[in-house]
Amino acid sequence: MCGMPSAEDTSVHQERPVVRPTRQDEVAAAGSELIGGRVGRWARLGDGPLTPVRVIALVAIGMFALGMVQKIPCYEWAWFRGATSQYTHGCYSDIPHLFAGRGFADGLTPYFDRLTGDMQFLEYPVLTGVFMQVAAWLTLTPDSDPIQQREQMYWMVNAGMLMICAVVIAVCTSRTHRRRPWDGLLVALAPAFALTATINWDLLAVALTAAAMLMWSRGRALAFGILIGLATAAKLYPVLLLGPLFVLCWRAGKWREFSMAAMGAAGAWLVVNVPVMVFAPEGWKKFYTFSQERPIDFGSFWLIITQRTGKAIEVDTVNTASVLLMVVFCAGIAGLALMAPRRPRFAQLAFLVVAAFILTNKVYSPQYVLWLIPLAALARPRWRDFLIWQACEVMYFMGIWLYLAYTTSGDKHQGLPEQGYQVVIALHLLGTLYLCAVVVRDILLPERDGVRTDGSDDPSGGVLDKAPDAFVLGPVVHPSRHTAPAVEGPRVEWGTAHSRAAAD
Repeated sequence: MCGMPSAEDTSVHQERPVVRPTRQDEVAAAGSELIGGRVGRWARLGDGPLTPVRVIALVAIGMFALGMVQKIPCYEWAWFRGATSQYTHGCYSDIPHLFAGRGFADGLTPYFDRLTGDMQFLEYPVLTGVFMQVAAWLTLTPDSDPIQQREQMYWMVNAGMLMICAVVIAVCTSRTHRRRPWDGLLVALAPAFALTATINWDLLAVALTAAAMLMWSRGRALAFGILIGLATAAKLYPVLLLGPLFVLCWRAGKWREFSMAAMGAAGAWLVVNVPVMVFAPEGWKKFYTFSQERPIDFGSFWLIITQRTGKAIEVDTVNTASVLLMVVFCAGIAGLALMAPRRPRFAQLAFLVVAAFILTNKVYSPQYVLWLIPLAALARPRWRDFLIWQACEVMYFMGIWLYLAYTTSGDKHQGLPEQGYQVVIALHLLGTLYLCAVVVRDILLPERDGVRTDGSDDPSGGVLDKAPDAFVLGPVVHPSRHTAPAVEGPRVEWGTAHSRAAAD
């Protein structure tokens, strides 16, 4: 059956041991000294109650809790005593402010009930609105309580729900590459993950996307599509993953699987959106009109340009330019996928296309780093590169709050001035570009790809793993059916049965 591994492949796969990062990664080996050093030669991994996945889940919970502790100054008082304090303590969150600001405190129904003020309707995708509403229902403080206490409880309820999402992300990432469960530790220990997890509701979409990646790695194309559709109903970026998947399935000739994934995504998105689209059309379209009308905002290179030149850029102009830049980046990624000597791994292209969206967008909120963290752990599971990127993101996290403190502190000028904020934006951009560069290098030089050093092809690729090429634009290297290193192979031309047999 198409996409099902043979008994021989399965037995070989099962006999191969779990990859131990402390024996492959110098930074992981050095870090392991904090807990006793590298794993011993005769260690039996996964036999006791503390399996890698369970350890990673516990670490994710611990780091999430530390992130909540970091928000304590705001939880106790800074959210409710002017703007500057929450910025100087670096503990800002949208969640408590939008409890009242978007009508949840007053019992308004998202998308159906009109808000007071300029916003008029909730500006979030439908599934995120459902998440916010469920949290409001679970906020059981009486309406007679002070609004501060109700906002505190709303944040706590959301934090509990988002913690579940964080564990799902870490577990799904650790299980996506069967032989590399410890790669999930990159997600669990990511400092930017802990710092930004409760700023907004992005973890819902990230969790659904991580689950989708796990489903695709298991060859479940329809389940992948459904989860991507649900994730897109919570945040727009997950739909971008269908682009690299299309190119990879084109190269491998896996049209049936891609069609199932695309139809599943469209169906799931429609199931969530159509009821609101039909019965509350004005509220439903608010997210899309808000995204189009939003001016250049924090974190983007567009902001550096406007601040350095002193000239504003029209919203329509920056929207068009961002789309064109994104098209150029995506075309380059597609060309890379079709011309690479060996078909890139799905996680590599997924990371690149989401990173391109972040780099070209007109706004970069600090929690957007959550979109990339699990993809980065799958695309480039090397601690040195991951931590370099995370250091840049932590600098940006601190920089944006200090800049907002500077802009709200009046004559006191407490915080980071405009020029300093431009530096941290540049650090964020350079850190992301650096990680993109090493991923591209791994694609062009597959022998440098840490995931493939043991002879693996695409452990998260599902039906793409070890599949022969059906269409390429250059010389190719074909992976072995088992664990031997890759060897040179003949060029495979589009659509011929003979070339498929030769590739096998």
